[in-house]
Amino acid sequence: QVQLVESGGGVVQAGGSLRLSCTASRNIFNNKAMDWYRQAPGQERERVARITSEGTTTYADSVLGRFTISRDNSKNAAYLQMNNLSPEDTATYYCHAFNWIHYWGKGALVAVSS
Repeated sequence: QVQLVESGGGVVQAGGSLRLSCTASRNIFNNKAMDWYRQAPGQERERVARITSEGTTTYADSVLGRFTISRDNSKNAAYLQMNNLSPEDTATYYCHAFNWIHYWGKGALVAVSS
């Protein structure tokens, strides 16, 4: 069974940076888009960034200009560089991909203190 594993979460002060990593256990996503979602307590899960297999990226308005999504197909990995973090970015961040079914990681907690 394919697994997605996130890492790189933690606690950071406002204005700081974090880099999340997502690694797939098998090489089946090289021709698929990969996404980063986040969910704050009491709120809906929202997509914050997407990268296609060709490398085209899209972002939620709330993170545009601060977050950067990238991927390394040779490592079955996707990344989310998050800069200028604010308390509003506090959430659990999930890696997602779709290949016949939806694949989700277990999430990485990001907490931004003011």
